[in-house]
Amino acid sequence: MQKIEGKVWNFGKDVDTDLIIAARYLNTSVPEELAKHVMEDADPEFVSKMSKGDIIVADENFGCGSSREHAPIALKAAGVAAIVAPTFARIFYRNAFNMGLPIFELPQSMEIKEGESISIDMKEGTITNTTTGKSYSFTAIPEFMQELLNAGGLMNYAALEAQGK
Repeated sequence: MQKIEGKVWNFGKDVDTDLIIAARYLNTSVPEELAKHVMEDADPEFVSKMSKGDIIVADENFGCGSSREHAPIALKAAGVAAIVAPTFARIFYRNAFNMGLPIFELPQSMEIKEGESISIDMKEGTITNTTTGKSYSFTAIPEFMQELLNAGGLMNYAALEAQGK
């Protein structure tokens, strides 16, 4: 996974895990079912408007609240390719990588507007707004975390390691 490209959907600051996937849907852990309701309380039409490969760009403290793994699972299952924000709640940060959902810390995230398109180059460490042409450098992702993403998450990584690959 070297490049991610997609259309941007903006959300504000302090997007908590209840906004990502409401507690009323936690009676299942089936990714496809959770995906139907992702971001529903923030934007009831989000799932019907977005396309697979789109990218959420938010303000600070994305993923705060409870430590449920359902949040990154629902986002990934809905087809969200990545999330860009200045900061993430620490437990969400780790859960996202464990589930294979790429997230990027970018202080200037809110300069990128909804409807624009961006390209994220993990190798170069850049996010380019392909609509405006402006480029940004993001906080480097540790190599091990990149390996988790490339494997599709912690469980896949562990299975590959067990097989000696």
